[in-house]
Amino acid sequence: MIKLIMCLHRRQDITREQFQDYWLNKHGPFFQKNAAIMRSKRYVQSHTIDSPLNDGMRASRDMQPEFDGVAEVWFESEEDLMEAMSTPEMEKLSAELLADEATFIDHSRSSAFIVREHEF
Repeated sequence: MIKLIMCLHRRQDITREQFQDYWLNKHGPFFQKNAAIMRSKRYVQSHTIDSPLNDGMRASRDMQPEFDGVAEVWFESEEDLMEAMSTPEMEKLSAELLADEATFIDHSRSSAFIVREHEF
């Protein structure tokens, strides 16, 4: 399996709470409803929490500010994902997903990439 990871920053005009609420209660159900079209096998949202632990970890490593959340989407294979992306249904859905994401995600400060896990 492969996984899409998206490290997300919220739009500057909304709070972290607004970002996470929309992501959890609007975008998540929208994504889940369309999972079969995307051929996704699993979708997980990890919402950053406000904690002194985060501040300490970043400070001790001279790291950038944290993301507002991380999305993980699993797919059977690269080939399966590429095949799904080439369908007319996915082409339409991609535009809808992008428009929805633009309501709460600052894409210019976020990142997305495909990975393969190595579990220890």
